[in-house]
Order: sequence, then structure tokens, then C-alpha cells
Amino acid sequence: MKHAILAALLLGSAAAAPVSSAPPAAAAATNASQALATLFRESDEASLRRNPIQALARGDMRYAAHLGDSLSDAYFDAERAAAKADLAALARIDRKALDPDERVAYDVFKWQRGMDLRGLEGGVFAASVVRPIDHFNGFHTGFAQLSSGESIAPYKSVEDYQNGLSRIDDFVLNSDQAIARMRQGLASGVVQPKLVMANVVEQLDAMLAEGVEGSSFYRPIANFPADIPAADQARFKAAYTQAITGKIRPALTRLRDFIRDDYLPHARESVGLGEMKGGPELYRYLVQLNTTTDLTPQQIHKIGLDEVTRIHSEMEKVKAQVGFTGTLQQFFEHIRTDPKFKPASREALQQGYVAIGARVDQALPKLFSTIPQTKLEIRPVPALTEKGAARGSYMGGSADRTRPGVFYFNAYDLPSRTTPGMETLYLHEGAPGHHFQISLAQENEALPSFMRFGGNTAFVEGWGLYAETLGPELGMYSDPYQYFGYLDSQLFRAIRLVVDTGIHSQGWTRDRTIQYILDNSSRGRSNATAETERYIAMPGQALAYKIGQMKIAEVRARAEKALGARFDPREFHAQVLMTGALPLAVLDKKIEDWIAAKKRGS
Repeated sequence: MKHAILAALLLGSAAAAPVSSAPPAAAAATNASQALATLFRESDEASLRRNPIQALARGDMRYAAHLGDSLSDAYFDAERAAAKADLAALARIDRKALDPDERVAYDVFKWQRGMDLRGLEGGVFAASVVRPIDHFNGFHTGFAQLSSGESIAPYKSVEDYQNGLSRIDDFVLNSDQAIARMRQGLASGVVQPKLVMANVVEQLDAMLAEGVEGSSFYRPIANFPADIPAADQARFKAAYTQAITGKIRPALTRLRDFIRDDYLPHARESVGLGEMKGGPELYRYLVQLNTTTDLTPQQIHKIGLDEVTRIHSEMEKVKAQVGFTGTLQQFFEHIRTDPKFKPASREALQQGYVAIGARVDQALPKLFSTIPQTKLEIRPVPALTEKGAARGSYMGGSADRTRPGVFYFNAYDLPSRTTPGMETLYLHEGAPGHHFQISLAQENEALPSFMRFGGNTAFVEGWGLYAETLGPELGMYSDPYQYFGYLDSQLFRAIRLVVDTGIHSQGWTRDRTIQYILDNSSRGRSNATAETERYIAMPGQALAYKIGQMKIAEVRARAEKALGARFDPREFHAQVLMTGALPLAVLDKKIEDWIAAKKRGS
């Protein structure tokens, strides 16, 4: 890409020369490069206008007074038209005239916009649009977190507080539109599982029980920065109190009452997409979207079963190493129940992660040539969502590095938590996992915006799981129980291949899924239940981890074999990370080209 930019600069500095002086091939390359850059820029700008939260997540405050209108026919029409226009414009650009980096960007954009369009049309769209809410992706909890002052929306200035107040009207609109969409689903026979929506009602009850001053929406009012003038503080206190009382709480009540009284009685008892009208087609799309491959649910199920068997054999070796004489299932139960594997307190759990982070930081330069400048913080999962949340998660920082990345650990039902696996969880969610992958892309201003800030789940979560495999190279897992925790993490992602496909393509029930997890891993019932309900609510997402990790491990093994002593893990990781999140086929081709270039000596 830098060659095309240089060519453009040279042409600009020689404006007085005859146009014919540029060789035809160079002119074609410049034109293709400029057309590609223009398409990326214009597409991204238009997307930010339609989806203001995307801008807010980047720290771009131009549209911060809005949430967007994300459920109306007009919104979906605009998204559909934009995807078609982007693909048509891309097809007019000569890919062969681009440089290697631009070809990577071209291929990523083509895949991404093609999948966007598929999701907005036909049976896939019909089976999705009428199910706008679940207990993992509900805008109700999302807006609460956004409005808390502890998420991507800042509350540091008078303008920030005014923006927060303005977003409330969009929230009410979205909430009422969600009810309208769910009514359409009731009419068409496309509805959520009953257990998913019962969880949503429980969340809404909890939010309403907080009252006004106890709610997340009021938290910025309780924590004004000192430089907000007293008159403005008084004005916002009255305005927010009135908005929470007169707008947010009535909207939440309408949503809760509709789901509880009208929707739940007609929600389905089944939990898999295979039993929902239009579900099988939707699941095939979600498998492709989340894995970026053409693997079928049946193929993925088999991969999962094989991986479970392989990892169990590795676990048997650890069990023998620590002198445990029972079965592997008994060893799982030992880890689940022995007091020595229980965190003493929430604070002890947090400080344990802080200590792990300090050790990892010392070793990272051995494997990475570029370290993110964005800071990483460690926090507990917010109380509102901790019950149904995973063991850990990550929230990216802002591109300008004013907002840190955050590794969230879950301390809900502390007696059910175990300490083996803390190292591997930190490597996945923190450094060098999600924090590195997301921050390095955002900080790379040479990338098109859609690659800096976008992504696909297979790469993002595949990298997180691959980062766990780097533990021995980073000095982790010297404790056999921590190594067992790493194996259990890898095992759990293999189990996800089995159970996600089991639920959505083979008719597995919630109870069968929970029992499979308990029988094959060291997870406790609380975690197994939360994870199962996650797979029910988010079909296909859990497939991305293991499929992505296996591809990254595969291309590394190929590079190590091909390059021998010339293989440098720092160079390899830069190739993987520094162009953002790539569909797996694009990553495969990029590494293949890098290997060829290294062998040529260039």
C-alpha cells in the first residue's frame, strides 16, 4: 500500500508534466489504489453515520448524541443498499493492479460486505430481525452499561452529559421498536426459546428494582467530575432524574411487561435453531459467519469430538504427574470442590490476575516486536450482568488511547470459581490475547478504518485461544494445575464445537448439554449452565474460538517447517496481527505469501 501512496505523491508533485509521461501500468495501479482508498473511506463514513455507536466505540464523538435507529425498515433498507453499492464499487476495481497489502484489504472487504448482505436478505434476515433481544445481546443491558460512565461513552464534560441525555430518546425508540419486531415474530412463528426470554425478564426486573438513583443510568450524576460547574450539575441532576423516571423506566416496564405477559407464553420450549422456523438456514449462515469457513455443522461436530479425545489424553498425563489415582472425571470433581482451588475473595482473585499480568509483561518482548500503547486494566464483571456472563471478557480501549482496554473477570458465585486456569484466562482476554489483537489494529493508522476497528469472530477469538498456547514460551504453566487449567480451557473450546452444533443441528437439550460439559471438563454447574444458555442465545459464536485457533496454529507450524532456523515468532506474530482481523482463508494466503517471500530472501 505504501508504494501506491508514494506513487500518488510523486504524481501530485509533477502536475505540470504531461499525463502520458506515467507508464500505463503505474497509472493503472495508482488509479486502482486511489479508488480502493476512496471506497473504504466513504463506506466507513457512511456506516458511522448510520451506526453512531460504532463511532463512539472508536472515540469519535461526532455522533455521540445518538444511539441510532437500528430496528426500523428504513435502517435495514439503508444497510442493504450500502452493502450492494460497496460490492458493486469493489468489483469495478482491478484487484491485479493493487499491491499485496491492498489485495489483502480488498479480500477482507469483499468477504465482510458479502456476509453483511447475506444477513440482510431472505430467510436469514426473516429469522433474525424478529428476535432483537436476548440475555447476552440485549440493548437494555447494553444501554445501561453504555450510560454508566464505565464503558465507551465518556462522562467528562458538559457536552458528554448532554450527549448522554440525548441518547435516551433513541433508547426509548429502540425499545418500542423491539416490541414491534417481536410482535411480528409472534405472527410469523419465529420466536426465541422460553428460557432465553425468562432470563431477559429477570434482567429487566433487576434493572427496575434498582430505582432511579441506584440505576446505572444515574451513576454519572453521582460521580460528576470536579470541573463540571455547579449550575450544570444541578441542571443535569434534575434532567437525568426526570428522564430516568419519565422515559427509561416506563420503556423498560413496557418491554418487561410485553415479554412476560405476551411473548413468554408463546415462546418455544425448544432451545436449538434446528427446531425454529427458518432456523436451519440461519444456523448454516451463522456457522459460516463465525468461522469464516465453509465447514458444515457435521464436520465441526466431528472436529470437536476428536479434539475432546486428544485433550483428555493430555489431561491424563497431568493427573498422573500430580499423583491423583482416580478417574479423569474424579479429577475434575477434585478441582471443582477442593478448597485449595477456591479464591479467598473477590479482591484476592483480582490481585491474582494483577500478579499474572506483571509476569507476562516481562516476557512479551521475546515473542512480539510491537507492544500496544493502550493501557490494560483489570476489573470485575459489572453486577448487572455477572450472573449470566462468561468467566472473563475484554472491552477494547479507544484508538487515541485515552480509554484503556479492560479485562473483566467474573466473580459471581465465588464458591463455584476455581483458580486453575487463571493464567490461561489472562493470556486470552488480556495480553497477548484480545488486548494485543484489538489494540495493535486500532493503533495502526496505516490500515483502512474497517480493518482497524472491524473484525470477524474466528480471527478475534481464534487469536485469543492461540495466545493461551503461548504460555510456555512466556514462562507460564510451571504449576501443573495451571497447565491443567490451560488444557481445560482448550478442552472447553473443543467441547463448544460439540455442543453448539449439538444444540442447533442435532436437537440437544439444555440438560443434555450441561451434563456433557460436566462430564468432560472441570467446570462447575453454575458455569456450565451459564455457558449452555450462552450457546442457546448466541448460535454459532462459540464455534469461532477453536476453528480460528487451529488455523493460526496450522499456519505457524507450516511457517516453522518451511523456514526452519529463519523462523522468528516476532515476525510471524507481526504478520498475523498488524493487518487487523482477517477471514481465515485470507490469513492463510497472507502467511503463504510471507513464507514464499522469506524463502526468496526478500
